[in-house]
Amino acid sequence: MTLNIETPALLFSATSLILLAYTNRFLTIAQIVRGLKKTYDMEHNKSILIEIKNLNLRLTLIRYMQLFGVLSLFLSVFGMLVLFVEWQLIGIYIFGASMLSLLISLGISFWEISISVNALRVHLSDLVEKDKIK
Repeated sequence: MTLNIETPALLFSATSLILLAYTNRFLTIAQIVRGLKKTYDMEHNKSILIEIKNLNLRLTLIRYMQLFGVLSLFLSVFGMLVLFVEWQLIGIYIFGASMLSLLISLGISFWEISISVNALRVHLSDLVEKDKIK
């Protein structure tokens, strides 16, 4: 199997867009946590504390999503460098590691989105119980 130097470059645009989306999610959740913290300081409501704990888990997952996304981009660039000096076999393995890293990042992203959806369902559960939405 041969690998052209252009192949790892295919991950550049996808990875950079994914990292941008991850950063936007992080910034949005961080803003929500700050607002909830202010509310908790005034009200000391236990449900707000539970929500902050949930958001803290999501922030941790986003950090790992970003870590593996950046690692994927790094390995992709490094793989191109290795292919440039014509170390074909090492380049193939590094590119494979880059794709694996991106796959892990996407898997963690799915986990984080699942947590988000479940949290929204909890918020909407009182409306569903009252038969306002189905």
